[in-house]
Amino acid sequence: MNKNISRLAAIAQKEERHIIGLMSGTSLDGLDVALCRITGAGPGSKLHLVEFETVPYNSGFKDEVKSVFSKEMVNLQQLCLLNEWIAKEHAAIINICLAKWKIPASAVDLLASHGQTVYHAPLSLHGLTKYGNGTLQIGDGDHLAVLTGIITLSDFRQKHIAAGGEGAPLAAYGDYLLFREAGTDVILLNIGGIANITYLPGNDNSTGMFSSDTGPGNTMMDAWMQQNFDGMYFDEDAKLALSGNISEPLLVQLMRDSFLASPLPKTTGPELYNLQYLAKAQSASGTNELTVADVMATLNRFSAQTIADAIRPLIKERPCKIYVSGGGMHNPMLLDFLTTQLKGASIKSTSEKDINPDAKEAILFAILANECVAGNSDDFVSGINNFPATSMGKISFPW
Repeated sequence: MNKNISRLAAIAQKEERHIIGLMSGTSLDGLDVALCRITGAGPGSKLHLVEFETVPYNSGFKDEVKSVFSKEMVNLQQLCLLNEWIAKEHAAIINICLAKWKIPASAVDLLASHGQTVYHAPLSLHGLTKYGNGTLQIGDGDHLAVLTGIITLSDFRQKHIAAGGEGAPLAAYGDYLLFREAGTDVILLNIGGIANITYLPGNDNSTGMFSSDTGPGNTMMDAWMQQNFDGMYFDEDAKLALSGNISEPLLVQLMRDSFLASPLPKTTGPELYNLQYLAKAQSASGTNELTVADVMATLNRFSAQTIADAIRPLIKERPCKIYVSGGGMHNPMLLDFLTTQLKGASIKSTSEKDINPDAKEAILFAILANECVAGNSDDFVSGINNFPATSMGKISFPW
């Protein structure tokens, strides 16, 4: 037997595994590196976050990714080269973190890499029926494995599409294992570049579960900041938004979008919600003369409104808890609006469940890797919309 296969089989049979989960989101804040200790697999699994760090990207890295990110026309040579280059950059970050934590690579069983999304193309967005759903993440798994010496699982989203999903959101699997509560409806809200939710009904009707994007999270706000302020990548503490006034005409126009009116579950991305979308809405509403602060205030409300509109119908007579994670949870203006609009539910950080909200997405990819190697897809209920019951991840060996 190939020694890598033997090693993987031994890892699969261990009582507990140490897995590094990686997440690099569309906001391009940095690489989330979460070292997790996971005991068991499936519904009985237990997770402990051993170490966590977000390593910020420098402006050069961000510029490289932006050269191909969310664009229909790109330089194919650049895209090809970035696939390997991003993996090398991520591998260097992982090795630095391990050295800082004084943990040898040999003590880590698996590496779970989300990669860097550069284009998300659900059928609902492109409308080309013969192609179906598509998505592309770069940051090659083989390079990660070789440069860290750790067996690597990557490219998780392709299996989700192959099994009938849209390639997003993938958080539902980890959310199901970590957060479900009997008798209480649980909604996991992650506000990244795009906002997404996982709905876990508390009535034991697992087929009622689903995971869905709701619309823009931080992506348009971040892009507006970057267009208007050199070196500023986001509206820290919503300072700019809070200094402006919401434009009702612009907000009404922003809300006039077929995606927002379509039923859950669904997925989208910055391919739709971007500054071009904003420019069209300003032109249609005659609001091109708004101040930078007023536009930001309106974009903030736009994201908050789309999230609230998606969640509100899910709040029923049963107790309902909303656990929030992602960069947007640090936006006080956005969270205040959600609190006023979703009075039928308690809104808390995932830290209430001992899950670092900034680490949650990276943790969830560690869970996916654990399930791929040691789990059983039968643990996931089949027949749930956009929740195909399948393990995910492609395996790369270090040598």
